Amino acid sequence: MTRLDSRQPVPEAFRGAIVALGNFDGFHLGHQAVVGEAVRWARDEGRPVLVATFDPHPRRFFVPGSPWFRLTTLDQREELFGAAGADAMLVIHFDASLAAMTGPEWVETMLHRQFGAAGVVTGANFTFGKGRSEPASALARLGEPFGIRARTAPAVLDSGEQVSSTRIRAALQAGDCETATRLLSRPFTIRGPVLHGDKLGRTIGFPTANLALDHYLRPRFGIYAVRGRLPDGQLHAGAANLGVRPTFDPPKELLEPYFFGWSGDLYGHEIDVELHHFLRPEAKFDSLEALTAQIAADCDEAKRVLGA
Repeated sequence: MTRLDSRQPVPEAFRGAIVALGNFDGFHLGHQAVVGEAVRWARDEGRPVLVATFDPHPRRFFVPGSPWFRLTTLDQREELFGAAGADAMLVIHFDASLAAMTGPEWVETMLHRQFGAAGVVTGANFTFGKGRSEPASALARLGEPFGIRARTAPAVLDSGEQVSSTRIRAALQAGDCETATRLLSRPFTIRGPVLHGDKLGRTIGFPTANLALDHYLRPRFGIYAVRGRLPDGQLHAGAANLGVRPTFDPPKELLEPYFFGWSGDLYGHEIDVELHHFLRPEAKFDSLEALTAQIAADCDEAKRVLGA
């Protein structure tokens, strides 16, 4: 899987590709339908497949102080795109010059000159050009002079509602892991290096692997049943606190998973932590003994719901 940068011309080997175009944050069922259509089209014509994603997200560019909302990192998206059949991920650097391009300029400058696209696939709700002035349906008309064809993938529905990143974010912020998992087709997963912490967990028999939340969306703070993919490549069941640890001062925003029956040094290793079930909100405890007893109960409940 190759990672390309939109600020550089696409290499000759990837020109004439079918490009799946969108934000694709989360790569949920709707995004998978767009990329799936691009892969089928490209395979029919013997062309490469590029999946284009924006970084930074346009929302973050226009409102730089907005709360973090990402569902996936670029590395995670690259893996997901590759597994879906893409030959390369094209990272479109979203900046002031790109934001100022009109729809016709965008098609000629980016799709034609920079990318050398033969075809482009988007979702039906995709918009482009300055002020989001052009709908997806304009791509075929604007691309025709350059030999660029266009298709749109229909929306994917779940319970009569369109699958969207907005719905997934709302579910996670409500602690509804089950809905998020269904719409994503996999559990929401936070990836990061294990950090050195206060090492309080090991003193009470529950050593945790601490991860910063960085640019990820903040799900509902509380205790979760989780599974973690550790350096051994295996998934390990566990329980995790996600939040600010109200019992301790100063508050620190962390994801702190404890993995059942696992011991070893994870510091500096990058791990994945999947959120499977929300167990309870965060709480402040009056004593370390009360906290320890509650953690033990949380672990028992996590084992029950995970079947671990």
